[in-house]
Amino acid sequence: MKTVGLIGGMSWESTQLYYQLMNRMARERMGGQHSARLVIWSLDFAPIAAMQAAGLWDEATLVLVDAARRLERAGAEAIVICANTMHRMADDVAHSIGVPLIHVADVTAAALRAAGARRPLLLATRYTMEQAFYRERLRRAGVEVLIPAEPDRAKLQSIIYDELVQGRFKLASKQTVVAIAESAVRGDGADAIILGCTEFGLLVKGEDLPAPMFDTTELHAKAAMDFALG
Repeated sequence: MKTVGLIGGMSWESTQLYYQLMNRMARERMGGQHSARLVIWSLDFAPIAAMQAAGLWDEATLVLVDAARRLERAGAEAIVICANTMHRMADDVAHSIGVPLIHVADVTAAALRAAGARRPLLLATRYTMEQAFYRERLRRAGVEVLIPAEPDRAKLQSIIYDELVQGRFKLASKQTVVAIAESAVRGDGADAIILGCTEFGLLVKGEDLPAPMFDTTELHAKAAMDFALG
């Protein structure tokens, strides 16, 4: 089994889900007492969130490059950034290390294509929905996504940063996410829902949504274990 390095803490709520999923997959695939070989560098999210809000992406890139290099020195044979938004600097991180970076958008696009999804709705942070880095990566992989209207993007941003990353999971917020998805299915013909924030899977489940759900955290964790187990 290869060792995977996780850049976590963004937020730790979802990082623990990566840890649980990957260890569970290792046990299921290899037998009862097996667990995943992982190295975790967990960042303090408050300074990162402040950099995001201020548009200080170059400074945030330096933080992630440093984390990836530390993980590589610690023995990681591949790197996973445990946050969709922080894939904004994935190319810079990948170029700074000598081991593979497993990109969340690539594995998500592969799953969408395999399922035949043609008009997936992307639910994520404002940065991930509005900036080009994520949508363009999906487009290059053959997936064109829909995003919610601006008022709904603002609601999602607030749910993520004011609630989910702080460990607050409200029924009203779950209902908001479901309503946004239902509107996109009815009005825009969305045929799949991308949970493009690593915390969303802690709030909503597939049975809550009106179209097939693609949870990027689960897909990313599976791809990391596929790599680890060869």
